[in-house]
Amino acid sequence: MKERKMMDRTDDPAPEDAKEEEKVRQTAVPAPEPFRFDEFDLPEPLMRAISDLGFTRCTPIQGDILPAALLGKDASGRAQTGTGKTAAFLIAVISRLWNRPLDENRKKGTPRVLILAPTRELVMQISDEAEQLAKYCDLKILSIFGGMDYVKQQTQLRREVIDIVVATPGRLLDFQRRGDLFLGKVETVIIDEADRMLDMGFIPDVRKIIHSTPPKDKRQTLLFSATLTSEVMRLCAQWTKDPVTVEIEPEQVAVDTVDQVVYIVTLEEKFGLLYNMIEKQSLEQVLIFCNRKDEVRRLTETFSRYGINCEMISGDVDQKKRMSRLAAFKSGKIRVLVATDVAGRGIHIEGMNHVVNFTLPHDPEDYVHRIGRTGRAGTLGTAISFADEGEAFYIPAIEEYLGRKLACIEPPEEWLVMPDAPPRKKHPRSKDDPRGGGQKKGGSGRPPKRRRRN
Repeated sequence: MKERKMMDRTDDPAPEDAKEEEKVRQTAVPAPEPFRFDEFDLPEPLMRAISDLGFTRCTPIQGDILPAALLGKDASGRAQTGTGKTAAFLIAVISRLWNRPLDENRKKGTPRVLILAPTRELVMQISDEAEQLAKYCDLKILSIFGGMDYVKQQTQLRREVIDIVVATPGRLLDFQRRGDLFLGKVETVIIDEADRMLDMGFIPDVRKIIHSTPPKDKRQTLLFSATLTSEVMRLCAQWTKDPVTVEIEPEQVAVDTVDQVVYIVTLEEKFGLLYNMIEKQSLEQVLIFCNRKDEVRRLTETFSRYGINCEMISGDVDQKKRMSRLAAFKSGKIRVLVATDVAGRGIHIEGMNHVVNFTLPHDPEDYVHRIGRTGRAGTLGTAISFADEGEAFYIPAIEEYLGRKLACIEPPEEWLVMPDAPPRKKHPRSKDDPRGGGQKKGGSGRPPKRRRRN
């Protein structure tokens, strides 16, 4: 017993150490308050739009980037979606366009700001946010991307004076080669998700585009990337001049603004848990991720059978349907949206509270990206993951990437009770259907055999 007491005492901090810790706590300098947007002397129309969106204080990357970007300085930043970087560079360029109006008549198809992004989903997301921020500023914004609306985009370039172009590289080069787009008057170039540009093989195209804009000492360049690899840093050195560098850790987004819970369940219990979770909590807007397209399809069909308004977006769904379904989800017409990682990368919805990982991703970075669809730009969100016997093996890698433990719990028993299966609809069969309709009672259901002619 004596030995045990001595061991217990040695595990406790010494009185001197405890006093020192208390002294440090008392003298610690409190963290500075985030910048407020009204501290930046932004144009009044822009401030009205920012107020409409409910923004008052800057996120970390906004507070770090805006002072330099508003002065026209180059900047490079490491930041993932959900940090507020899109609003940061849009606020900077909209403010500069407003404060520096051009009197001369500009040629049609000659933008002042060019924003490059790797996917059409991201292009549409940036354009949508730009429209919201510039709605009182009388600026013309055009999205250029492949897969659809070629003639419509071309017509706008030929007939209208464009201020901001948001584009994917391939379609942009196509219009440039046809003489519909001129980049010689671009004042600001923004390259978003530079690391994905590299991964997708777009850098040769981006290089051609950059070379057709004014030299880097005659333009402002802002470059953002989720990772600052050596390749990205080389591109930054080539395309920017003395940039301000800002790095926002992705873990901060995941840990600080998203409440994360992992339910330990069996594969058979997953749908019952998900259904009860949505119904018992009256959730109205839920984004669900699956790893594979066939999982997305089956889950969507099951939700529909149980009377829950649900749609899916995946690589098998064409672009127009993906856009219309995403718009319906944003407006509240669709209650549940089921997506794969690839299709879900363009999803940006303010105030979306719940994201569910129906199947855990194998890559920890995909986990952070998924849960980053909620808790965006400083707002609070909830990310719920299901882990069955096989998926539980991915949890340690995710925890290591996050730098923290995940709350792994068993769900309430009543949430595991499967709802009564809805009756399957019986489709009437035609007389020509060999399985019924024209078949006499007691028949085999097979078409009659043909008699061989002699």
